[in-house]
Amino acid sequence: MKNFALIGAAGYIAPRHMKAMKETNNNLVAAYDPFDSVGIIDSNFPDADFFVEFERFDRHIDKLKREGTKVDYVSVCSPNYLHDSHIRFGLRQGADVICEKPIVLNPWNIDALQEIEKETNQKVYNVLQLRLHPSIIDLKKKIENGSKDKVYDIDLTYLTSRGSWYYTSWKGDMTKSGGIATNIGVHFYDMLTWVFGSVKSNKVNIHTHDRAAGILELEKANVRWFLSINYDTIPDEIKEKGMRTFRSITIEGEEIEFSGGFTDLHTLTYQDILDGGGFGLEEAKTAINIVHDIRHSAPIGLQGDYHPYAAKKLTRHPFT
Repeated sequence: MKNFALIGAAGYIAPRHMKAMKETNNNLVAAYDPFDSVGIIDSNFPDADFFVEFERFDRHIDKLKREGTKVDYVSVCSPNYLHDSHIRFGLRQGADVICEKPIVLNPWNIDALQEIEKETNQKVYNVLQLRLHPSIIDLKKKIENGSKDKVYDIDLTYLTSRGSWYYTSWKGDMTKSGGIATNIGVHFYDMLTWVFGSVKSNKVNIHTHDRAAGILELEKANVRWFLSINYDTIPDEIKEKGMRTFRSITIEGEEIEFSGGFTDLHTLTYQDILDGGGFGLEEAKTAINIVHDIRHSAPIGLQGDYHPYAAKKLTRHPFT
């Protein structure tokens, strides 16, 4: 049984991490979040100590160490812009770190963390759970066993509606979240480059506070992508079903079905790490470079090839 500490216990993704800790038969000894809406802890680790001040959490981890209780892993589920600092904390406490996406906002942060890994002899793991999805694993095998010269045409569409709260929270602040491509797209860019190879070019057609679109040219694929958090971009037939999310990946016009099987991917991620696997800083670099370049690219508008959703006229424009 390994001991875990959790940073960011009140966030949306933290319950999946707690569930993964429990299902892999490990123990949460301490958790931190400036917000105290963390009753979910009782469903998993009711004896875990909880702190709303980082200084007290820090001292508690030191106290555990002095008393002979080693924290083996620090799981980081804090806002994106804090990941770098919280990963450093975990490494310098003598723990390995499991961090949610995006691991950091900038590529050079990865280089610096790799130096700290060497100094501390600890390891950082990124949650890249789509690499563990059975449908994606099958797709990778299919591409590897297919024609070596084939370049596939892919459309990636990910629409996940968010309310007004989103724009007031840290997620609506590009300096804190990295913007829409970083916040909701980074997993898909990682998955696509894992399957279809390295980046040849990265063009952005549109990039606003609530949607973005572009063309990602990979070694074995041309990807037209569109991401949005604006409900107005959802297709009418999806709205009629009462759904607020639409996720689609088509390859050569054929839909890749991977909507199921998501609920246990964090547990698979934890088990993979505990078994000696896991995806480290080096594996995270490609996707972080992609989203960094998207964030700092000047959109070229609707010229040349582009995702068809990029031309959709919207009537609902949430405030920025």
